[in-house]
Amino acid sequence: MAGQQDVENAIVSLIATASYPAGTAAASAIAGPDGMVTCRVYRGMPNAPALEADLARGVMHATVFAEPGGVRNVTRYPREWIEVAPVPATLSVSVAGMAATFAGQCAAGQLAGIAVDGAIFPYAVQARDTPASVASNLAALLRAAGWLVNYAGTTLSVPAAHGLIARVVAGGVALREIKRQVQPFRISLWCPDPLTRDAATAVIDPALAAPQFIGLADGAAARLRFVGTETTDRSIDAGLYRRDLIYDAEYPTTEAMTTPAMLFGVGGIAAGGAFIAGMTG
Repeated sequence: MAGQQDVENAIVSLIATASYPAGTAAASAIAGPDGMVTCRVYRGMPNAPALEADLARGVMHATVFAEPGGVRNVTRYPREWIEVAPVPATLSVSVAGMAATFAGQCAAGQLAGIAVDGAIFPYAVQARDTPASVASNLAALLRAAGWLVNYAGTTLSVPAAHGLIARVVAGGVALREIKRQVQPFRISLWCPDPLTRDAATAVIDPALAAPQFIGLADGAAARLRFVGTETTDRSIDAGLYRRDLIYDAEYPTTEAMTTPAMLFGVGGIAAGGAFIAGMTG
């Protein structure tokens, strides 16, 4: 489910990409009096001693944080499940004779299964699993059904079987919006001189204004809208030149589920492991 931290992270990613379009191993796109300026981008307020030390060395900071007390409830859409993305298929299985070997990476939402002589044995993969634990769990299901199973590492075999099929499938991720809010976020550019501040604003502000929507970690999107800007020049902070960019983000709070995936033939296995109207094929 999307939250304030997800919006902040998405904005940080936008700023970092604009500041370092060729990656952080290359120079930044922000020009200062003595060349390209190093820019540190992060959530929250800066640590004062670290900021002062960086400003003295010509290094700027760009921070992102939510404005306190500015959230407005704009919930208005019906609660409907919408599929947004499939679960990545990162686990694989290969079959040789009556043996199945698992490999790759495990992720929640994937389903592994063995069909032995027409009997189906599904296992819902968990995030903490490994290929070896998937093989072990399937071996336990087969043994509980009375099959003699040889198991070692990531491979299991059923020597008495006449036919063995092994598959891994991935379900889809569906989201349902349960509420929606608008929240202002302040992007502060802490710069060592006015030239750097102007150059940083010219790079970062268009990067935030250009996209109407930014993707969030759960697959939802936030709509960004420019609200205003503030400039700070104070004599007590002779080494600090700051500009704040304020953007509203409208984003949903969602709940997610993994939709069923077909494992064998017609039907499916839910992410919780329940078999849905299936048959081997």
